[in-house]
This record gives sequence, structure tokens and C-alpha cells, in this order.
Amino acid sequence: MNKIKVHHYDAFSTIPNMGNPAGVVLDADTLSEREMQEIALKVGFNETAFVMNSDRADLRIRYFTPGHEINLCGHATMASLYCLKSKGFLEGRDSLLIETEVGQLPIDFSQTQDNTLLITMKQDTPEFMPFKGDVGKLAESIGITAEEIDQNLPVFYGSTGIWTLLVPIKNWIVSSE
Repeated sequence: MNKIKVHHYDAFSTIPNMGNPAGVVLDADTLSEREMQEIALKVGFNETAFVMNSDRADLRIRYFTPGHEINLCGHATMASLYCLKSKGFLEGRDSLLIETEVGQLPIDFSQTQDNTLLITMKQDTPEFMPFKGDVGKLAESIGITAEEIDQNLPVFYGSTGIWTLLVPIKNWIVSSE
């Protein structure tokens, strides 16, 4: 494999190393799935995005964790689009359509008064499934007691591309120790 340039972006922060890190590989059309997986493993971030051409949308993005491909990743999408926009690849574009494994998603770009780039991404249609496990064991597995889970709200799985367990916590206090 030739040398591949991986751009490092920290989504959702203007402070280096304080956002959600993602690797971005531009012009990834010639990479095999195996090569993308190897790159993601070497990069070591939760997700690395691979930007490709698309026959169905303006561009395609594939997402790999160090262990496998995933359908969609919000922060890696934002990192990819910021990379493309800030490097002039999307000059004059206020919107585009991206192809992902969950389908085609619309993207909009705008500028704030202070010239900050805002990127808006429409998520896939949300899906929900009830959690049918033991709430006490769940609480223990995340280091809290069952009493700290709000019993007035459901524990459930939600997805707009990746399934996530949503656990309503009564009161979350972060210690500075």
C-alpha cells in the first residue's frame, strides 16, 4: 500500500485534542476494504472516515473503527465535511448529498456572524427498541446503582445508523478529582 495521508480533526470543538477525534482519508476510491480497515487500526481513533466518489450522491463516506466497518458516524462525517470545505474542495457549495451505508443524507453549510462554519447533517430516521435486560446488572456494569437510573423514563436502544443504549440517569455529578 502506498503512503496514505490521514487528516486528524477534533469534531465539536475549536480546541485541539478536546473534541471527538476522527481520521479523514480523502480520495479513498482506490483503497480496498481491507486497506481501509488496516488504516483505521493504525490510526487508532474510534472512527476513521474514507471519502469517495459516488454515483448516487455528491460523495460517499465509509466509516471504520479499529475493528470493523460501521454504517454511520456523526463526528467523522462532520470532520470529513469540514476537511473538504476548509481545503476548498466544496468551494461555493451550500449543500450536498452524501451516500452512507444508512442511505443518502443531506448536508447544509452556513456561516455565523463571526465567520464560523456551521455544518448541519440530517440523521437517518430514528428507530427505537426496548431494553429487555436486567436494569440492576446494567447499572452495575456502568458503575452506578440501580437507584441512580431514573425509573420514570425508559431504558431503550436508539439508532439513526448505529444502535446505542440510552440510560436515563437521575443526577450526574462529575468530580474534578
